Amino acid sequence: MRLSGNPLRLVSMAALVAMTMAGGAMAQEEISDAHLKVAREAIASINATDEFDQILPGAAAELKNQLYQKNPDLQPMISEIVDDVALSLASRRADLEREAALAYARAFTEEELKGIVAFYTSPVGQKFIIDGPVVTRELFKAADIWRVGIGRDLAQETGKRLEEAVKKMRAEGGGSASE
Repeated sequence: MRLSGNPLRLVSMAALVAMTMAGGAMAQEEISDAHLKVAREAIASINATDEFDQILPGAAAELKNQLYQKNPDLQPMISEIVDDVALSLASRRADLEREAALAYARAFTEEELKGIVAFYTSPVGQKFIIDGPVVTRELFKAADIWRVGIGRDLAQETGKRLEEAVKKMRAEGGGSASE
């Protein structure tokens, strides 16, 4: 599963995981059908669970490879059975969507979720979803360049001041600073 990429999705996944984990500890409040419906709309508008689409196909491919190594003579049979079982499990994807909707409904009011949907389904929101990762990559590049520059400048200025402080200390006949 690829977890890098769209920071919005990463934040969404983190929120989903945190809310799901915290859900057991939270008081089980009643969430209305309307609240869940708008939570599902919000999830769809930000593609919050799209990152999970490849979990089952990835697990199936991994299992096939493991079984092929153990039984290379059974590859066609393994492939058919793994694919059949994977297809039978695909309907459980709805469980994840339900849990995601519950997590978002616990974290956001119905009105907040409507605002999220309104923004992310707008042209600006769609542009943010599409171009956000590009902007984030550019920001990380800029931050890396800044980090290198600020580290260099910190070291140079510190070295210069230490050299001056040592010269001054020696000129005043003070302590023994090693050279």
